[in-house]
Amino acid sequence: MKKYIPLILKLVAAIIMLQTLYFKFGGAQESIDLFTKIAGDNEASMRIGTGVIELIASILLFVPRKTWLGALLAVGTMSGAVFSHLTILGIEHDNDGGILFASALVTLIASGILLLMNKQDIPLIGKK
Repeated sequence: MKKYIPLILKLVAAIIMLQTLYFKFGGAQESIDLFTKIAGDNEASMRIGTGVIELIASILLFVPRKTWLGALLAVGTMSGAVFSHLTILGIEHDNDGGILFASALVTLIASGILLLMNKQDIPLIGKK
């Protein structure tokens, strides 16, 4: 079971991040509204930029020796998402029952655990 935990964490984080890309890249009104509240006139840049970072993070999670980098990108992105929910959007956004917030929190936790599990691969602080 122990060897499956990293795979489960990677799948959970990647699936959550990848399923939101349709809305971000497709310009769904819900996504536009959310990023407009956060970034105002810079909505499109932040929405697309966040999507690109999440796509790269999702891919890197499955690249040996680069899992740490994917996890770090996911931790950074999801920290921003959680912070935005707590300060700007609210835990429940657009009557979603808190699903977006919970998804960001689950992804943050999963990627944080992966980052810790792969700390030996991080340059400068990992194995020499």
